[in-house]
Amino acid sequence: METDEYYMKIAIEEAQKAEQLGEVPIGAVIVKNHQIIARAHNLRETMQQPTAHAEHLAIERAADVLGSWRLEDCTLFVTLEPCVMCAGTIVMSRIPSIKYGAADPKGGCSGSLMNLLNQPNFNHRAQVESGLLEAECGNLLRKFFKNLREKKKSDKRAIQ
Repeated sequence: METDEYYMKIAIEEAQKAEQLGEVPIGAVIVKNHQIIARAHNLRETMQQPTAHAEHLAIERAADVLGSWRLEDCTLFVTLEPCVMCAGTIVMSRIPSIKYGAADPKGGCSGSLMNLLNQPNFNHRAQVESGLLEAECGNLLRKFFKNLREKKKSDKRAIQ
């Protein structure tokens, strides 16, 4: 049986695929019965779609694999805390367990800014575990944004 760390490492591999495309490096994996049924990475820039977040794409793929929008008995592993849209999609797809790496203090809706996954007024709630391989997940994002800022400065200097 694989560990949570194993699945998060697969999500990190997905995040690295996003980074290679120039996308924000976020990856997601959905597991059911100890098997990966879907994986995805951010594709917002590539697809020019605001909903092309790693979690959202993985949830759509998992629903296709299972032939059902109800992703009960699944666990979502994601490298960054889900945003409001992804948290809503998690609630609507009834995923019972979420495990994420790095917190998102500016946009996280799974514990940082708010926790939509545990709102008592919703008909579904999810267990949330944060900080899984947090350093690796956070470093990937910090490195990406640092490189992006340096590139923008370099491009600006080249124009002048």
